[in-house]
Amino acid sequence: MIYRNPAPTVDIIIELRDRPHRPIVLIERRFEPLGWAIPGGFVDYGERVEAAALREAREETSLSVQLISLLNVYSDPGRDDRKHTLSLVYIAEAQGQPLAADDAQNLQVFDLWDLPANLCFDHDQILADYRRYRDHGIRPLPINP
Repeated sequence: MIYRNPAPTVDIIIELRDRPHRPIVLIERRFEPLGWAIPGGFVDYGERVEAAALREAREETSLSVQLISLLNVYSDPGRDDRKHTLSLVYIAEAQGQPLAADDAQNLQVFDLWDLPANLCFDHDQILADYRRYRDHGIRPLPINP
């Protein structure tokens, strides 16, 4: 029997603490699926997920971030059309000017009330959960199977 497991990923919601309203950084993806996304990527073998989050944030935004908390884990098998992934989504803070790099063809800073419509994966749900948490202190509840 061949065992298949989901691929672990991280996504990092980066709040820019040195700007009014603490806007967040989104990247425009260079590769399929195209569109806007929360910075993130795959966890390397032997790498802690926290280290992967710091690495992916720097690779895609050129920012050194400070991880604040884990928002939630998202594991719907259909969240990524390429393969079954699960994502640990972190909230982080940074300051300075982000620059697009690595898998990001473009990067933009967004206020939460002015997010782009063409978000990739399940990032619309993740950002809705994040906004609920940030506005009201309500963390996402675990999903019943």
